[in-house]
Amino acid sequence: MANHRRKTPTLKSLSRRQWIRIVAVIAAAAMLVGAAVVSRNFYQQTQHTTPVTEFSATDTAAASRGGARGSLGDDTSYVTVKINGKSRTVLGTHFTDVKSVLEQGDIVLDPSDEVTPSLTTKVTESTVITIERAGATLETNDTDIAFNTVKKETAALPKGTEKVQQEGKVGTMETTSLVTRAGGKIVESNVFASWVKTAPTDKIILVGTGTSSSSSSSSSTSSLGTTVPASEMQSWAHDYLISNGYTENDFTAAVYIINHESGWNPSATNPSSGAYGLPQALPGSKMASAGSDWATNYQTQFKWFVGYCNSRYGGITGAYNHWLSAHSY
Repeated sequence: MANHRRKTPTLKSLSRRQWIRIVAVIAAAAMLVGAAVVSRNFYQQTQHTTPVTEFSATDTAAASRGGARGSLGDDTSYVTVKINGKSRTVLGTHFTDVKSVLEQGDIVLDPSDEVTPSLTTKVTESTVITIERAGATLETNDTDIAFNTVKKETAALPKGTEKVQQEGKVGTMETTSLVTRAGGKIVESNVFASWVKTAPTDKIILVGTGTSSSSSSSSSTSSLGTTVPASEMQSWAHDYLISNGYTENDFTAAVYIINHESGWNPSATNPSSGAYGLPQALPGSKMASAGSDWATNYQTQFKWFVGYCNSRYGGITGAYNHWLSAHSY
């Protein structure tokens, strides 16, 4: 980036708006950020689970998408919310009162929750909303993230033979939930935050295509290989790509990116940047261009992902190559 040496502004010369924008960026990078998903049922009388918050295992600072994904505008506001002492920052625009902040952050209240200040209280960037959830404790547990099997053809092996080049390894997701128990039984569990501690490692199988005369040649190939879908969601994504003229390379590239960005969780939200969904769009509402159900429909999110890769990198494999070098796309 060029260094344009003009008048150097001092701290005293910064306007109030400039200070707000600086503080907003710092706060967003340091705290949990709520996804921009508005809850249809603000009050919920029965058991419920709030959307998972998740971020890339290989790039925990933020899931950057460059200028094309959007940036903080002049009218962007941020408000800090504390739930049982756990802080997060909600980004949004045109906040009016406490209720609007909770809706923007997809924070669902229980009937017994104590909220300070009241829901109708006007908010500013200095407002701190406190929610005390009686009887709830923070509990953390790990779950597995499935790995994929990728088959790659090579002339270095005789035709019809296979060799495991790399063993697969499941990833690990750490999830923190607010859990309420009664009589020793869990009556409510709300996922507060979840992050990928370790991304899954693909199992790579080499498939021989060579003859005795070519068996000594290099096993390197430009093909990314054929990836076996590891879930119903991935099976749909595979069929969608192939039926629309894309290749197995494109599917393999897509699986790799999404495995590292969101773990194929449609409600994944990066706590640093607020990026949302399978492709970690920032803001998530950008995916509305692919469908009004962008907040919950993985198919809509995947279609947006394909369009984004095409427009910014000329294709999914182009986005994959960029991800390998930058750990973002």
